Amino acid sequence: MSAATLDLPLLARGKVREMYDLGDRILMVASDRISTYDVVHPNTIPDKGKVLTGISAFWFAKTGHIVANHHLSATDGVPDEVRGRALAVKKLKMLPVECIVRGHITGSGWKDYQATGKVSGIELPPGLRESEKLPTPIFTPSTKAEEGHDETVDFDAAAEIVGDRELMERLRDVSIALYRFAADHAAERGVILADTKFEFGLDADGQLTLGDEVLTPDSSRYWPAEGFETGRGQPSFDKQYVRDWASSTGWDKTPPAPEIPADIVDGTRARYVEAYELVTGESFDAWLSRTAP
Repeated sequence: MSAATLDLPLLARGKVREMYDLGDRILMVASDRISTYDVVHPNTIPDKGKVLTGISAFWFAKTGHIVANHHLSATDGVPDEVRGRALAVKKLKMLPVECIVRGHITGSGWKDYQATGKVSGIELPPGLRESEKLPTPIFTPSTKAEEGHDETVDFDAAAEIVGDRELMERLRDVSIALYRFAADHAAERGVILADTKFEFGLDADGQLTLGDEVLTPDSSRYWPAEGFETGRGQPSFDKQYVRDWASSTGWDKTPPAPEIPADIVDGTRARYVEAYELVTGESFDAWLSRTAP
């Protein structure tokens, strides 16, 4: 689904989201588009945007005691045609770093650790195995690339990019607090939150505010606790299923991306919906009903 037909001023369009001007607010719309290796596939994953929006709304409501966030409403001022996949949010001045917290050693962090024994300049204990839980969560910020891949940087470099070391320390502390809170909640639901990415901005009063999406299967690695085993990769509730398929096709990861087969589409949708229901503790249909026009 694309929201390109909305009769509102378009502020920005990313790989997954469109942002529209609502005057004193922004309409953040999550499409069903899916990308792998930073390339958008020609077909979509039905309801993916609604899953991302529903999970974000759940976590915004849950984490307001840790830090303010930009979520205002999933219904008030949201056009009928994008209900369920859109949030009305505050306007923010976004900060130029992505705030990544890792509780397990996996993905690019695992590759860096194998090569150097460090991640983002942070020395880790020797002998860690793939997917192993870290002694304590680590903060590994990255740049925000306009095109291509974000680049992981150490804390000092991130502080220079932001231009305010004290603010960068606050970003680190809040990000780790959010991760710990969400990981504890997920664990109670039989899910491991391996790592996640946050984006922050400053509101009109200069208050640090959590923005974008939060703790979704697109911005986080969620693993089923059942069957978890260190020393290997884990199955995830995210687009890794599509990424694995894309890798197996021989595609060279440059545009255009191949069309995703129907069985992979169905399997991916099922994983996203399962993630919603596990994390929130309610049926996906409940979210659809609550936000229906």
